[in-house]
Amino acid sequence: MISQFFVLSQRGDNIVFRDYRGEVQKGSAETFFRKVKFWKEDADGDAPPVFNVDGVNYFHVKVAGLLFVATTRINVSPSLVLELLHRTARVIKDYLGVLNEDSFRKNFVLVYELLDEVIDFGYVQTTSTEVLKSYVFNEPIVIESSQMPLGPASIFMQGTKRMPGTAITKSVVANEPGGRKRDEIFVDVIEKISLTFNSSGFILTSEIDGTIQMKSYLTGNPEIRLALNEDLSIGTSDYRGSGAVILDDCNFHESVHLDSFDIDRTLSLVPPDGEFPVMNYRITQAFKPPFRINALIEETGPLKAEVTIKVRAEFNSSINANTVLVRMPLPAFTARVNFELEPGAVGHTTDFKEANKKLEWGLKKVVGGSEHTLRAKLTFSQELHGNIMKEAGPLSMTFTIPMYNSSRLQVKYLQIAKKSKAHNPYRWVRYVTQANSYVARL
Repeated sequence: MISQFFVLSQRGDNIVFRDYRGEVQKGSAETFFRKVKFWKEDADGDAPPVFNVDGVNYFHVKVAGLLFVATTRINVSPSLVLELLHRTARVIKDYLGVLNEDSFRKNFVLVYELLDEVIDFGYVQTTSTEVLKSYVFNEPIVIESSQMPLGPASIFMQGTKRMPGTAITKSVVANEPGGRKRDEIFVDVIEKISLTFNSSGFILTSEIDGTIQMKSYLTGNPEIRLALNEDLSIGTSDYRGSGAVILDDCNFHESVHLDSFDIDRTLSLVPPDGEFPVMNYRITQAFKPPFRINALIEETGPLKAEVTIKVRAEFNSSINANTVLVRMPLPAFTARVNFELEPGAVGHTTDFKEANKKLEWGLKKVVGGSEHTLRAKLTFSQELHGNIMKEAGPLSMTFTIPMYNSSRLQVKYLQIAKKSKAHNPYRWVRYVTQANSYVARL
């Protein structure tokens, strides 16, 4: 099916490389990285996940800043190969505990052993972490959390006490120091929201793509019972009254039993080893957006214009949004941009990307209920002939909000069947909302 599999760093360095069939010439990794880095066929400058160079098909996904790549000369299903790359990354993450260049280099023997079991002569054998445990014998070298760079785990910092950052920092096959078995289970409700606002700030389209993600470190494979909102409805045929959480559709992991789901919205399962999605769901009903964004652009002279952008956080003041980034395409003849931030602004960054004529405004932390304003004075290299509103925008926004979800779907309780005094695990349930597509028109 595939000829080669390799993982590249952000610099283009080969971290791991496996040639399964010998059908693709040497130097394919360098060819791929050069093509991706200098891709100019797309207006945004980003290479598509699948492309062809000199008769070789390249498939790639970016996970945790690393490029997972497969090559082949034959005609195969792109979705199948891309799914294989994602699942391979997940298996490696389960074993190493964290995906980054350092963990790969310290565990390259284990990674190659995994690749040889997952793929044989280009054909997929298994991507199950639980099945692979019977065939993989190398122990991972786990990176200490103190040595890890700040990343997604840092969003769970609360005061001076650090919550368990995320299950990605631990390996499912490694014991704690001293040979102790850990007893923990992580459940993350992750929602990616898409919204489009018109020029007046009214919502045109809205959608939520959600996942209940689980990773278990429980000994003895006990049965888990996970209860959701009792007023949860799926489609209009299952409507449960006003205020109900209404899902358009959903699907469940193969290990989930739905015997009592229709009665009390409870899921039961024996969690397999490794990280996996318990449930995926989609919502297209109207919901309260976490941010309101407005922008105004007006001409102030023959070669000048001014942009005013306002961002208001609509969530509770006890919650903070992290890594907020606002982008706005500017007119093609924009030559210079001068920024003006509000007095006392802390943790804000501004930039004008001259290559693609984009304004970028970054906010390190946004407290719920707060409002922030940016003014940008534009200077053009030549006079614009036409409507300046059509030359600029729309705005787009990315962010992460820990301990917040827009759908109001909740994990009411997480129960472990047949719990004994010697078996009292820690249970962590967390919520994260991220922007999938957050757009405002001028």
